[in-house]
Amino acid sequence: MIPTAVGWKLVCVVPDVSEKFENSSLIKAESVMRAEEFTTVVLFVVAVGPDAYKDTAKFPTGPWCKQGDFVLVRQYAGTRLKIYGKEFRIINDDQVESVVDDPRGITRA
Repeated sequence: MIPTAVGWKLVCVVPDVSEKFENSSLIKAESVMRAEEFTTVVLFVVAVGPDAYKDTAKFPTGPWCKQGDFVLVRQYAGTRLKIYGKEFRIINDDQVESVVDDPRGITRA
């Protein structure tokens, strides 16, 4: 069911949002969880298009990320879609701003 990445696009999934506030037993309202999901800056790359990172003038050192990486992007980046309740984003290869090993604890400021 995951869309096929085409061209220079990356298909990413939004990691699950925690149901509780950090270091607390307080449960978040559904609206708070949706807002966090909508404005997240952390994505997980599930597919890379065949033309992504092929422009050697733009990417002289090679790909910025690969399938299986957690990446940071600007909030609201990409085309949003939901598949069976799970949010995905389709972004351009140059919208990746950083790769992170462990995204836990990262939130937008």
